[in-house]
Amino acid sequence: MNPTNTNLATKKEWIGLAVIALPCLLYAMDLTVLYLAVPHLTEDLKPTGSQLLWIVDIYGFLVAGFLVTMGTLGDRIGRRKLLMIGAASFGVASVLAAFSKNAEMLIATRALLGITAATLAPSTLSLIRNMFLDTNQRTVAIGIWGTSFSIGGAIGPLIGGLLLEHFWWGSVFLLSVPVMILLLIAGPKLLPEFKDPNAGSLDIPSVILSLSSVLSIIYGFKRVAEDGWEVLSFLFIVSGFLIGTFFIRRQQNLKDPLIDLQLFKVPAFSAALIANSLTIFVGLGSFLFLAQYLQLVLGLSPLVAGFWTLPSAAGNVVGSLAVPMLVRKIRPIIVVSGGLVLNIVGLAFYALVDANSGLVYVVIGSVIISLGICSVVILGTDLIVGSAPPERAGAAASISETGVEFGGVLGIAVLGSIGTAVYKNRMNGLNFNGISPESMESAKGTLGAAVSVAKELPEDIALSLLHSAKHAFTDSFQLVSIICAVISFVLAITIFIMRKSLEKEES
Repeated sequence: MNPTNTNLATKKEWIGLAVIALPCLLYAMDLTVLYLAVPHLTEDLKPTGSQLLWIVDIYGFLVAGFLVTMGTLGDRIGRRKLLMIGAASFGVASVLAAFSKNAEMLIATRALLGITAATLAPSTLSLIRNMFLDTNQRTVAIGIWGTSFSIGGAIGPLIGGLLLEHFWWGSVFLLSVPVMILLLIAGPKLLPEFKDPNAGSLDIPSVILSLSSVLSIIYGFKRVAEDGWEVLSFLFIVSGFLIGTFFIRRQQNLKDPLIDLQLFKVPAFSAALIANSLTIFVGLGSFLFLAQYLQLVLGLSPLVAGFWTLPSAAGNVVGSLAVPMLVRKIRPIIVVSGGLVLNIVGLAFYALVDANSGLVYVVIGSVIISLGICSVVILGTDLIVGSAPPERAGAAASISETGVEFGGVLGIAVLGSIGTAVYKNRMNGLNFNGISPESMESAKGTLGAAVSVAKELPEDIALSLLHSAKHAFTDSFQLVSIICAVISFVLAITIFIMRKSLEKEES
């Protein structure tokens, strides 16, 4: 039964939604804006290669690692309180990062930014669960919440580039400070406080196990994406899953677990979590190839390539706003299935590309895919949060976001590995006169390496090498697109078959 009109949100809740959407926008910007600043901070701080990798990666690692803990912590101490603490800490960490004097200080402040950023998504999403009791309004609110992430990811490189043209590299970190100050002023007046009155204390061993498991798995798969299936990568992944097993067993024996495993027994919750994770798996995995195709195959500059990804970002915004209107006339499960069909259509456009032309195909395909992803993720997130009891909304939100993080990391690692294997297979056996064995071996590893090798060769040999390398990469892009389409098809059929039980559970 849907809530009655007495549960409709007022103007105060909608203004509050605008306030909590701003830090989410900045969270997404922080994931992308640093890449532009890397050349500038490298010149100033002179980090080693290893330090530079940690400067870039540690933020995302710790966000993923602390999501579960922060979501559950919000249920215990209060979601608004957690958001205020996180906002204040994020602002302070941003100032420290902006004025870092050396690489070690920047790594430490980026780590602090990651930990504090982990408070934003679960606390804001769980607040939406309590602010918007009407089902239709909650879907609209989650759509706007999701739009803020899309806009942040899209404008991050643009604003970052503008700042770097006029100011020093640290300026990209100061963007968040005025927004966090606004949140600290307006939040207590506009946002309600909610916490589980019966919550127990936070189980520290569970926090350590959760953090260790997530970080080990994500780091392992990131190494796979960069270096392939090496022994060390495999050990990290296996260790992460073993620690995760101990974590689950501990939750089963605790009176107040960090994660309520009973949530996974709710069909709607589990189905939505799987759908969201696999959709992000497909989306980010295929985007990895799209970005390389635009720059390395078509030869577009980073700026021009970024411009051609803007239609996809616009599709995210349009989709986020359109989905709530669609579900007023069409059953949510049908909209989700339709979103997966859109994914299949968009991926079919990706599969049509070739090594000489394909810009139109990838732009059209990326827009269609972005619309499809919005349909699945917005409604899936709504279903995850809505199917959990109000006192467990923070934990449910953190599980949702962790699933998204895992989906993205696995998509990049698994699909990236498949694409690399196809590329190497196509390049094996090729040899060109005038290229040293060492350079040829490097060119057979990745398209990026082939492009670098080609720059040092005579024009005729370089053209022959690039012709082969670009065709090999395009073959891998096509195969990965087909695999992603098959995954989306199976998921769409599964959800459609389960629609009656899921709709019954949702109601």
